[in-house]
Amino acid sequence: MTRRTLTLAGLAAAIVVLGALSLMAGKVWVPLSVWLDPMNPLAPILFDLRLPRTLLALTIGAALGMSGAAMQGYTRNPLADPGALGVASMAAFGAVLTLYFGAGAQQPWVMALAAMIGALAAVGLLIALAGEGSSLVAFVLSGVILQTLAAAGVALALSLAPNPWAKDEIVTWLMGALTDRSMADLALAGPMILTGLGLLLTLGPALDALTLGETGAKSLGVDLGRTRLLLALGVALTAGASVAVTGVIGFVGLIVPHLLRPLVGARPGGLLVPGALGGAVLVTAADIVVRLTPGAAEVKLGVAMALLGGPFFLALLLSMRRRLG
Repeated sequence: MTRRTLTLAGLAAAIVVLGALSLMAGKVWVPLSVWLDPMNPLAPILFDLRLPRTLLALTIGAALGMSGAAMQGYTRNPLADPGALGVASMAAFGAVLTLYFGAGAQQPWVMALAAMIGALAAVGLLIALAGEGSSLVAFVLSGVILQTLAAAGVALALSLAPNPWAKDEIVTWLMGALTDRSMADLALAGPMILTGLGLLLTLGPALDALTLGETGAKSLGVDLGRTRLLLALGVALTAGASVAVTGVIGFVGLIVPHLLRPLVGARPGGLLVPGALGGAVLVTAADIVVRLTPGAAEVKLGVAMALLGGPFFLALLLSMRRRLG
């Protein structure tokens, strides 16, 4: 059995174990025997709170993990990630506008649509700003520009918020969390995320060919325009739908490919499925940890991922700097 097969099997087993643990763990421990006893007083906690939260953690983790792997493969840039390059921030800005005007709270699909438009615009601007044959520096700077624009827009919305409740709603939502999510949220985001994952999966051969450069990929018959469009749509659907229901949960797409690449190989197309499985494992594990932290208030998942991803991002930059001499 190869290392790749073992890794995939290990990730699948981890998903099963963490999924079961996520259904049980929290301020109130819910044994799995409650599944067989719907009249148990703990059944509403299991079915109405823990089940949708666990399914959302797995779905959104898979979406962010695969989109990060796809962006790193397309850009041939190890720092590419929907969060680090401003895609999630632009999606959040789109969703914040709906909260500001009150449309997002009344019609959740409006927030999802606005988030996806923001993510789609971000991917398009990122590719346009960085240009063909873009370097690592060009992509990072383009991402900084997008992050700055999105942050400025969000800050403007906060400063002009019509009332303190709207401002508090925007701030709380921006921190990112899976708390109190329902099956309705899963029904809203799930189909869009699955569609995005399907689009990204079709890019495997093109991403492998792009390791030879754009000229080499063209010589192998890769349609770069079609590849770029599918990437933009796939990332917009996965990242936009994720941001719409949970807020900003960053660094998943940055961390997971780096952890898995030594185990499954550096072939970009071969990293898509492991990236999805790894993202599901990371987000589910992090969500279990945040709900078990002591204290009356729960740490927001987006905050926890930022605390984990920030040092990882710094270590990655220092490692690259050492390699470049």
